[in-house]
Amino acid sequence: MIQVLGSSWALLLGMTLLMVGNGMQGTLLGVRGALEQFSTFEMSIVMSAYFVGFLGGSRLAPEMIRRVGHVRVFAALASFISAVLILYPSFANPIAWALGRVLIGFCFSGVYVTAESWLNNAATNENRGKALSLYMMVQMIGIVSAQALIAAGDPSGFILFIIPSVLVSISFAPILLSISPTPAFDTTQPMSLRELFSRSPLGCTGQFLLGGVFSAQFGMSAVYGAQIGLSLGKISLFVSAFYIGALLLQYPIGWLSDRMDRRILIAVVALIGGLASFIGFMAGGVFELLLISAFLIGGTSNPLYALLIAHTNDFLEHEDMASASGGLIFVNGLGAIAGPVITGWLMGMIGAHGYFMFMVVLLLALAAYSAYRMTQRPAANVEDTVSYATLMPSSSPVALEVAQEIFIEASMDEESNNLNLDEN
Repeated sequence: MIQVLGSSWALLLGMTLLMVGNGMQGTLLGVRGALEQFSTFEMSIVMSAYFVGFLGGSRLAPEMIRRVGHVRVFAALASFISAVLILYPSFANPIAWALGRVLIGFCFSGVYVTAESWLNNAATNENRGKALSLYMMVQMIGIVSAQALIAAGDPSGFILFIIPSVLVSISFAPILLSISPTPAFDTTQPMSLRELFSRSPLGCTGQFLLGGVFSAQFGMSAVYGAQIGLSLGKISLFVSAFYIGALLLQYPIGWLSDRMDRRILIAVVALIGGLASFIGFMAGGVFELLLISAFLIGGTSNPLYALLIAHTNDFLEHEDMASASGGLIFVNGLGAIAGPVITGWLMGMIGAHGYFMFMVVLLLALAAYSAYRMTQRPAANVEDTVSYATLMPSSSPVALEVAQEIFIEASMDEESNNLNLDEN
């Protein structure tokens, strides 16, 4: 871990600042939108727009990097992020905010692609897994820190929009001044959705459902908090609980993943997430219950993302894993675009608790479908399955391909060890 920090500290510091900016803008817009008296449906469109841009960025950013290089792409996209953050309070209009969210989602996706390829280049085969885990931890720490900053300010003014703009502007200075050389860049064409579904129906369907769950957490949690009348400090704690749960429960679930039929674990974890969502649905605004619900939802839904990728890989050849990751990102992105819109519609139809009802339905549907798939195909032999790697739903295609390299290397090492044991 010390070796990873020594070689990548500038990148990790810069990404921490970027994630503070991203975490602030998501929550802040939800609170400010309520103050501006935007309707729940208008805010759902604003929040969904981020995922439209993010999905577009994940497809187009690799080509931009190939054309003009990492440094220019990173600097240009980070500059756009900084500019959009400071423009939000100047144009308090849902259409302007939606356009800004499309742009900022596109830019963050491109920044992730660039930063993650730099991280992969700086890592070695021996520490690549640790580097990826540390990078994911940094993302979570940045988002949680953002909530503390929001709680200390006034969302009706400009200062809370200026702070993330400044942090994003500062973030790319250590990266651009200290990271060299620029890595070579290439990504694999994604697998077709038809082939992906035929290889892993659970992986494909699960990623679509999880896209909706994750986008509801990331996009609509602050909108829900504002609608039920939580104070700014309580909204910040509520949003933080999702990410703290994801950070703390990722590793124990990953440990179990390598030791049992993953479909059973997916069903159980999704069921726990669905029950936690039902607690939130029935909480009636009781803040302590909301925190417990958010912690468990975040702690189950985020590991499920990595679980579904690992499960999909169990039924793929090594050479197909990278192309499958691109398809899974696309499917997850489609679910993420639809998530806030459906959540906003539900909240408008049945009230604020429609926020939790949406996640209840999706997570229980995932649990049921996982149980159904167990009746359709034999379980993969635990000894032959690939290793679990920590991944978050905000990962770019580069991070997934890095994880796939880790999967393949671990699998090949295991095969080599088993062969040596058989020979002895």
